Parts: sequence; structure tokens; C-alpha cells
Amino acid sequence: MPPRNRGDHEPGSVEAITPRPLHIEVADRLRDLITQGELAAGDRLNERLLAERFTISRTPLREAIRMLAAEGLVRLLPNRGAVVCPITLADARDMFEVMAALEALAGELACKRATDGEIAEIAALHDQMRIHHEKRDLKVYFRFNQCIHQKIIDCAGNAELTAIYRRVSVRLRRPRYMANLSKERWDQAMGEHEKILEALIERDQKRLKALLAEHLKRKFEVIEDGLATEENAAEAGAGE
Repeated sequence: MPPRNRGDHEPGSVEAITPRPLHIEVADRLRDLITQGELAAGDRLNERLLAERFTISRTPLREAIRMLAAEGLVRLLPNRGAVVCPITLADARDMFEVMAALEALAGELACKRATDGEIAEIAALHDQMRIHHEKRDLKVYFRFNQCIHQKIIDCAGNAELTAIYRRVSVRLRRPRYMANLSKERWDQAMGEHEKILEALIERDQKRLKALLAEHLKRKFEVIEDGLATEENAAEAGAGE
């Protein structure tokens, strides 16, 4: 009988799955609500309503809110709870410029360092993303989209790049999602991803670097007006 590899498992063997802490799950749900605009800039996070919605106590909810505050997604106000932080046009412009540079560098490094298996994983994610684009299911499409961008970052094999990317990307999720609310831009973005995957498979560093930078630039151009509207609405709400 050939020796078993470490990754081999007997049929029916049990593998323990460690559950995630509740407050981390709640933080993910809150990020999604902010990303999708259900919790808009300037909105107050009503602890009672959110606890009832998620059927949880306020303790994990408050821990989740503190996580989001540390990420810059919400602001804690004395005796008033937390409100969703607006992203100003200036903030967004700065972050998109940084993100474009990070993703361009990651693409260049991924062409050098990604294994064939990792590229195959990205291609599989891309296929799922395309399916949900055809279904016009933006929420699921966006999850696969973000997985693809994160996977390219991971394939770069640079821990500092990954750390900086994660810090910036969490605040850019809402603007990146907003860009796809335009059907024209969403279709355009899908076409750009086809070219991105093609360049990665061919390990064309120069082309992939340029494609990723241009991809981010076009997203920002599409959402400038939307961000300005959200910024004005948040300022009006703060003045009430």
C-alpha cells in the first residue's frame, strides 16, 4: 500500500471546523450593509434594532462596532453610539491612487510568483463571477470580485503589501461596489477582468500591471458624482 500524504484523509474521517467568533461574523454583516448602502454615510447604528435583526445580544454587536471603528468605517460618538463614516471625494481619490499602485505592483509580482494552481483558483473564481454577472446578481458577483483582487494580492507573496492593501481596501469596498451600480460600468468592468485574467495566465507582467491600474482609475471616474452626493447628504445630516 502506498504511503498516505499528509493531506490524504480516510473516507468518513472527521475534520474539526473551528467556528468563528460571533462578533467577527457580525462585523462582516455590518460591512456588507455599509458596502451595499443599506447603512449610508451619516447613518446611526441603532444597537437595539441591529441586535433584533441579527438575533444577538448587544455585547457581540458592540465588539463588532468597535472593530469597524478601528477600520475607519464608523465613528464612535460620546453618548450617541456610532455613525457610518462618510468618504469624501478627497479621501476616495487618495485611496484609489494608493490602491491602483498596490494592485499594479501585486499583479507584477503575481506574474513572477504565483503557482499554476493559484492561477487556476483565480480562473475558477473568475468563472463564478462571470456567472453572477450574467444573472445580474451584484451582491454575489461582488464577493467573487473581491476574492479575485485579494487572491492576486496574496499571490504577490509580499506581507507588507498585503497588510497595507487590507487596511485600505476595507474603506474602499463601498465606493468599489457603487461603481457597479452603473450597468454600463459593470459590463465594462467584467470585460476588464477578462483581460486581467488573460494577462495573468500569460504571466505578462507589464500588461497586467497596466490593466489593474487602469481598472481602478475607471472605477473612481464613475463614482465621483455619487461620492459627492453622499458627502453632501452626510454633511446635511450632521447639521440637523
